[in-house]
Amino acid sequence: MFLIEKSFLSPRLSLFRPPPHPHIWSTSTSSNCILKESSRRNFPVKWAHSTSTMAAANEENIGSLKEQIAKVFEISLKVTIPEEPEVVPLIAACAKKEFGDYQCNNAMSLWAKIKGKGTEFKGPQPVGQAIMRNLPASDMIESCSIAGPGFVNVKLSKQWIAKSIQKMLKDGIDTWAPKLPVKRAIVDFSSPNIAKEMHVGHLRSTIIGDTLARMLEYSKVDVLRRNHVGDWGTQFGMLIEFLFEKFPSGEVNDQAIGELEVFYKASKQRFDSDPEFKERAQKAVVSLQGGEEKFRKAWAQICEISRKGYEKVYQRLGVHLEEKGESFYNPYIPGTLDLLREKGLIEESEGAQVIFIEGKKIPLIVVKRDGGFNYASTDLAALWYRLNEEKAEWIIYVTDVGQREHFEMFFTAAKRAGWLPNDENKYPKTSHVGFGLVLGDDGKRFRTRSTEVVKLVDLLDEAKTRCKAALVERGKAAEWTAEELEHTAEAVGYGAVKYADLKNNRLTNYTFNFDQMLNDKGNTAVYLLYAHARICSIIRKSGKDIEELKKAGQLILEKDEERKLGLHLLQFAEVVEEACTNLLPNVLCEYLYDLSEKFTSFYSECQVVGSAEETSRLLLCEATAVVMRKCFHLLGITPVYKI
Repeated sequence: MFLIEKSFLSPRLSLFRPPPHPHIWSTSTSSNCILKESSRRNFPVKWAHSTSTMAAANEENIGSLKEQIAKVFEISLKVTIPEEPEVVPLIAACAKKEFGDYQCNNAMSLWAKIKGKGTEFKGPQPVGQAIMRNLPASDMIESCSIAGPGFVNVKLSKQWIAKSIQKMLKDGIDTWAPKLPVKRAIVDFSSPNIAKEMHVGHLRSTIIGDTLARMLEYSKVDVLRRNHVGDWGTQFGMLIEFLFEKFPSGEVNDQAIGELEVFYKASKQRFDSDPEFKERAQKAVVSLQGGEEKFRKAWAQICEISRKGYEKVYQRLGVHLEEKGESFYNPYIPGTLDLLREKGLIEESEGAQVIFIEGKKIPLIVVKRDGGFNYASTDLAALWYRLNEEKAEWIIYVTDVGQREHFEMFFTAAKRAGWLPNDENKYPKTSHVGFGLVLGDDGKRFRTRSTEVVKLVDLLDEAKTRCKAALVERGKAAEWTAEELEHTAEAVGYGAVKYADLKNNRLTNYTFNFDQMLNDKGNTAVYLLYAHARICSIIRKSGKDIEELKKAGQLILEKDEERKLGLHLLQFAEVVEEACTNLLPNVLCEYLYDLSEKFTSFYSECQVVGSAEETSRLLLCEATAVVMRKCFHLLGITPVYKI
């Protein structure tokens, strides 16, 4: 079935540079190209205007396709309405493809600004016509047309599309990385609790967070991947005291302690049923927080055993995280709360210290009645540290939607303190990436038959086992080495689990079903991995050296299906940008599935191997494979190369 790329198994972190022009375009979709043919006039792009600025922009060829189009219209808008120099080009894809590829939607909003001010224009359509006339000469645009009240429709040159793709093949797909208006971001994800095994609920946070981090890293953002583990709090008193009972010396390892989940449940049962044990456990918390060596050592051992278990899961998923748990921020809490008190934000209420949030019925508690700290106090200290010590501009928290109100209140408190701007579009900023539940076929939370939460390691084991069984059934055990069989089963099995989650809008619940996610038809990872392997097979069967073709061959997009595929490839950067901006991995999944469908249409209509256009079409095949592999990388999926 599949052979995989082994080097993909660990994610790559990059060093990054800031973008020179943030917010250069807007994705306004208020106007579509759905207008009558009679109101449209077609013009080839043969204007006299030509500027050194435009030449430099063409030579640079950096940024998403929308951004490159916006740069052309930016010049025209300044010439057309010089009294409005700060106008941002409103570029959107055409809804009706027969009208063009993209459109500029500035005419109506500009007319609203200038009418009645002695302008020469008589309405929005003349404004649109002037915008079109003032466009500088560009190899990018084949023709333009005016639609309705001044919408400027643009058809891109197929020669320019082909050259842009060929340039990517020579220079690498990293040259297509979008530019974001942020230098450093923190993605806070996964975050399991110490002494508890990772379960299916951690799956969503882990893979959604990993994908967001990968997309931001690709977009030249310096990403700090943070694992905010639950490694501090009152529960450690009972765990430490129970450990001392079982191992009086205080020395323990993961073999001796067995499953931490079982150990945790046993200590909890003892805590709830034995008042004397409960009292000792409460004293143990005080000793731990006071820094007594014996208790600190026991706490560290429990954390390390948990950490080893988590790391095995992360290695399987190809996820890299840096742990900075609740205990790391604990020393910063008193100082953080003092800063908030100085600003008059913290008030006494029923024995607790709280921050009142406008519009919320209950306040944000930052110090409990017993004087202890909680999630809110830890989160505020962590935010202060991330803004002031780590210099993060965008801090992204990936948790279930049930925690939405907590984050709303916590973010509001930070804005009241002046740590964050009130304008959501300004930096630094925080975002809560909420996600829905994982459900079983019965529509309820996904659990085992004994109503236990499904352990993540068991779920991954089953995905791999099922894939391996399918490969053996197809006779691959006889064709491949044992190592190839193992690696391929992991790549496809784990990839299927990831994609089944990521393809859904994260805010919705989704049903976990192995049969659906391992299906080789439809919008599944198996189908997409198969499509990629098929493209690689086409290139291999040609017998041509694809690297030599990249140097000497020429890509030509003559047929309609070739142009459609080429245009879709060029839209990769703006899709990644949209997925990053809106923190929605499913946008990238939709693009990837559409790409495979467009390749299928191209391959059905256009013979590749043995045709007169073989060289050009092999280059188009390679470009598709390159973009698919980058999509797989961003989704944390290992590509396969052979069927």
